[in-house]
Amino acid sequence: MAFFGGQSKSPASLEPQTETVQQQTEDLPDLPPDSHSNTVIAKDVLVTGKVSGEGVVQIDGTVEGEVILKGYVSITATGKVKGPVEADVIRIAGRVEGSVLSHDHVQLERTGTIEGDVTTVSFVIENGGCLNGRTTMVQAKKPLPKPDKSSTPKPESSEKTEKKENAN
Repeated sequence: MAFFGGQSKSPASLEPQTETVQQQTEDLPDLPPDSHSNTVIAKDVLVTGKVSGEGVVQIDGTVEGEVILKGYVSITATGKVKGPVEADVIRIAGRVEGSVLSHDHVQLERTGTIEGDVTTVSFVIENGGCLNGRTTMVQAKKPLPKPDKSSTPKPESSEKTEKKENAN
């Protein structure tokens, strides 16, 4: 029995919290095993320059420069990026002033604004989201097929090339 007549918590009460965390991380792209690093650029922080790497970056503050990431970028309602953003998955609840390139999908939330062009495979704009730019939808990249040696065109022999030149 716990203090003040309450009942003690059992381990089973922790299970719903675990499920909630799992549901929140389902949108994250698959990354190499050791690259699940999380970076937060805090609300009152200004970063000037290029932000690049692998993992998850949450921008609560301001970035003036490029954001190029293999992974997930989340720009919260207080976040602002002045420059191009490129990542696998991009979620925007704040403001982006620059082009957006996603290799998987972009989610523009109701509080989000993009002042620039978007290129992506999948794009969701919630009611209230603001896009001032063009959108280009592309197909997901597929692995390139290996060239077949038998279908490779053979170069013309020099004898045929000489005959064509002499005919002109």
